[in-house]
Amino acid sequence: MKRKSIVFKKPFEIEILEEPLPEIGPAEVLVKTKYSAISRGSEMLVYRGLFPDEVAVDETISGLNQPLRYPLKYGYTTIGVVLEVGSEVSKNLVGRPVFSLHPHESFFHAGLDDLIPIPEDIDPLDAIFLSNTETAVNFLMDGRPIIGEKVVVFGQGVVGLLTTALLAQFPLAALLTLDNYTLRRDLSVKVGAHLSLDPAKPGIFEQAIKFLEPNSSQGSADLVYELSGNPQALNSAIALSGFDARIVIGSWYGKQRAEFELGGRFHRKRIRLISSQVSTLTPELCARWTRHRRFKVAWDMIRRIRPARFITHQFSFNRVKEAFELLDKDPAGTIQVILDYGAP
Repeated sequence: MKRKSIVFKKPFEIEILEEPLPEIGPAEVLVKTKYSAISRGSEMLVYRGLFPDEVAVDETISGLNQPLRYPLKYGYTTIGVVLEVGSEVSKNLVGRPVFSLHPHESFFHAGLDDLIPIPEDIDPLDAIFLSNTETAVNFLMDGRPIIGEKVVVFGQGVVGLLTTALLAQFPLAALLTLDNYTLRRDLSVKVGAHLSLDPAKPGIFEQAIKFLEPNSSQGSADLVYELSGNPQALNSAIALSGFDARIVIGSWYGKQRAEFELGGRFHRKRIRLISSQVSTLTPELCARWTRHRRFKVAWDMIRRIRPARFITHQFSFNRVKEAFELLDKDPAGTIQVILDYGAP
């Protein structure tokens, strides 16, 4: 049997590699991929060559524990069906739909620890958002929103929209989002934002400040999320923050440099910057929380949000180059782009 894999050869160059599939190991299963999702954030950094050199893709995931350099198999959102099992694995798993943090491939082997069974009541197109929903759950665990707080979210891509949808379930005093694209701002309001603004428009930050606190001329947000992928947004996040506010930085900037304006209100406001990355849990919660528990919460949130509505484009696997070109050239018209491995 042969499999097809997507390989990032160099910036802006992708190829589909066909190669023999190794023999299945006794403790492994063979998965036939049905869908995979393209990340608008980290995968586009890889596509554009903006990732840092010589670090592991993700040391916590066996399918991604490889140096971050070209040529590279990448991707981390895959839905498939168990096709075959090794001699040490129960045959009851054959035919089971599963999620895996695995690169884009038509078939792959995995250990049971690398697979997450998809609950029977969740549609595969909703399940494909599991990794991003887990990330959004992690952002809330790190930011710890409190009843009555004023919260701002920069960036309304997939992760930003999911984060906004989760925050909307809190009784917040204000939930403000900012994004450059109309499609995302409109959907942001639909999932629960009280107001969504275009940060590129003149006077928008004065409008945002007045929305958060009508009688103030300074930022008063209690909690700000920077999820836009744009390092320059950090200074805007600082400008909208109130005294002792928390700024959760969930964006991965790769080689892009972030220049902070720390000479103004940053010190006097005692603003806290919090890095957040889904590969680990915040240390304060590790005594009670595990990734398994966090995944259970993510499944529950998927049931509530039904994120398949965020899918704007669906390409056959063989049209992957078109998919990445679309994401690169038309960010205003795309939210979630997925690959269909059964389509011609």
